[in-house]
Amino acid sequence: MTELKNSPIEDFDWDAYEKGETVGEKSREELTKTYDESLNTVKDKDVIEGTIIALNKREAVVNIGYKSDGIIPVNEFRYNPDIKIGDVVEVFIENQEDKKGQLILSHKKARASRSWDRVNEALENDEIIKGYIKCRTKGGMIVDVFGIEAFLPGSQIDVKPIRDYDIFVGKTMEFKVVKINQEFKNVVVSHKALIEAELEQQKRDIIAKLEKGQVLEGTVKNITSYGVFIDLGGVDGLIHITDLSWGRVNHPEEIVKLDEKINVVILDFDDEKKRIALGLKQLQPHPWDALNADLKVGDKVQGKVVVMTDYGAFIEIAPGVEGLIHVSEMSWSQHLRSAQDFMKVGDEIEAAVLTLDRDERKMSLGIKQLKDDPWENIETKYPVGSQHTAKVRNFTNFGVFVEIEEGVDGLIHISDLSWTKKIKHPSEFTQIGAEIQVQVLEIDKENRRLSLGHKQLEENPWDVFETVFTLGSIHEGTIVELLEKGAVISLPYGVEGFATPKHLVKEDGSNAVVDEKLNFKVIEFNKDSKRIILSHSRIFEDEAKAEKAEAKKATKRAAKKAVEETPATPAVEKTTLGDIEELAALKEKLAGK
Repeated sequence: MTELKNSPIEDFDWDAYEKGETVGEKSREELTKTYDESLNTVKDKDVIEGTIIALNKREAVVNIGYKSDGIIPVNEFRYNPDIKIGDVVEVFIENQEDKKGQLILSHKKARASRSWDRVNEALENDEIIKGYIKCRTKGGMIVDVFGIEAFLPGSQIDVKPIRDYDIFVGKTMEFKVVKINQEFKNVVVSHKALIEAELEQQKRDIIAKLEKGQVLEGTVKNITSYGVFIDLGGVDGLIHITDLSWGRVNHPEEIVKLDEKINVVILDFDDEKKRIALGLKQLQPHPWDALNADLKVGDKVQGKVVVMTDYGAFIEIAPGVEGLIHVSEMSWSQHLRSAQDFMKVGDEIEAAVLTLDRDERKMSLGIKQLKDDPWENIETKYPVGSQHTAKVRNFTNFGVFVEIEEGVDGLIHISDLSWTKKIKHPSEFTQIGAEIQVQVLEIDKENRRLSLGHKQLEENPWDVFETVFTLGSIHEGTIVELLEKGAVISLPYGVEGFATPKHLVKEDGSNAVVDEKLNFKVIEFNKDSKRIILSHSRIFEDEAKAEKAEAKKATKRAAKKAVEETPATPAVEKTTLGDIEELAALKEKLAGK
């Protein structure tokens, strides 16, 4: 048995001890000093290490070798969920003793006091550190690292795209410091960098084994409008949208889904095997190879419109097997039209096979061939002289293009629109889309065109006009248009005439104006060219000539009468005076005119 080295003090004064005066040879103060020297000497604002001696959901009790233990809230350790009793942690001495005599410690401030040095050390040493993801922010997350708020870009969370950032909030993860802005005290961390090194080795192992034509299983990692990225187990490959299916694909989502496992074939890769082209449709036989061997030109097929263009439509008669219907094969009509006038995407239609090339995998189709060609019996259906209702399709300067029925077009020359009106452009007479009555004048079967007339539906009024607008006849007319070379005059019965500027001068010397009504004399009538030349001034000019001629005649009569009465001088004087009076009156009348 070990002998106790410490023996009781024989002369210990217990009464004095109770009074606080002496303890043997030493005072209470000396004993307190000795006790204090046996503990750690700490100062406020110091950072030291302590050991966790107790831990619950709310608090951690930390022993720093001081006369009392400190309490630290557990949430200051949230960056490290593995914290446990016995762990040594840094603490900041906030207060050695508060009003309750409690030692006040802070782990958060201890971390913050050394955080900038620790972060720089971590970057310099490529050290793996732990951080607590506090919240989301624009473009990524905010991470608590050593008490510093560091930025974690969304692209640096994982090697694969993240679809839900919120699941990372509140998690403690390992990071690497990848960038520090010393001026602005900004820190950028990455979790992706930790796993890239491991994946790089896996990628090298996988790539070394790749061969063209090899079939591998992969997972759909990402879907874009142009293709699908496949994770082959550490290395990514791309299936272009054209290699997803033999048929047309509007968007890859029609074929695959995220996280779906599929078999793919390696089509190609670059020398370093960093870009790997994959195929899905190549695992299936080409649909053209499975096309019915009996299908031939002239056969009818059923299909669905998959693509529309201005020049035609692509019809899918089986997945991956398409034929083109050119717009010219959609209707027997020859006038220009768009394919959209006949069909739209999604329509189910029937068509005839026009050409078939199995080697080139091309096919052309037509739908007009399912109807009879209207020009086969054109002479019977639309003989010369027959009358029909047509629809105005287009204008030119020289006439109107019309359609009697689909595929049967004709031209009404501008001169065959009206017997009476001078038409400068067809738009003055009709409009596109309007119906018009026509008569077949001529058939051009070779060029598939009819010559039509509209005025021929009525009798030629010029046969009647010839008897009405005779030379010298006078008619009331309205000036409807003034031109440099003259004026167009509207006459009765809807006919128009023309007068040159010199024939538009009125009796008072002024010129006629538009919309003015005047009398006009016909000075020329041409039935063949349907031309009537008029004059307003000729009316009063002819009257003046007639009166002048009449005056000459009166003078001659007076002179003759005077000669006859010459023998009797008084009579001569009398007759001469009478003649003078008659001539004077005639002169006044002429002057008045």
